[in-house]
Amino acid sequence: MVNLVKASFIAFSVFLVACAALSKAPKSLYDEIGGKPTVEAITDNFIDEISFNKDIYRYFEKTNITRFREKFIEHLCVNTGGPCTYTGDTMLKVHQGQKINETDFNTTVDLLVNAMKKAGLTYPQQNQVLKVLAPMRGEMLYK
Repeated sequence: MVNLVKASFIAFSVFLVACAALSKAPKSLYDEIGGKPTVEAITDNFIDEISFNKDIYRYFEKTNITRFREKFIEHLCVNTGGPCTYTGDTMLKVHQGQKINETDFNTTVDLLVNAMKKAGLTYPQQNQVLKVLAPMRGEMLYK
C-alpha cells in the first residue's frame, strides 16, 4: 500500500510539473499583444493616422484601402507569429516606383507607433513589433 501511495504521489508530482511547464510556454508576440483584435485595431488606427498626414497620404491616395487593410492585417499577423498566411505582394513589389525617402519612411514609422499606442501596446511591445518589421526597410526605401 505504501508503494502504491508513493507511486501515485510521484505520478501526480510529474503531472503537476508538466502542467506548470506547459503554462509557461512562451507566447508569440501576436498572442502577447492581444491577437487578431489588436492587430485589426493597429491596422485601423494606422489607416486613420495615414489619412490625416498629407505628406504620407500621397503614397496611399490611389490605394485600395480595403485590400490594404486585409493585407496589412495578414502581414502583421504573420510577422508577429500569428496563425495567418500572407497572401499579398512582396514589400519590394508593393513599394516599387514610390521612391520613398528616409524622412517619409520615418514619419510612417511614427504613424505606426501612434497606431500601436492607440491600440494599447506597451512601449516594449511596440519595440518588439518594430524589431520584426525593421528588416523590411531596405525593400521600401528609394525603390
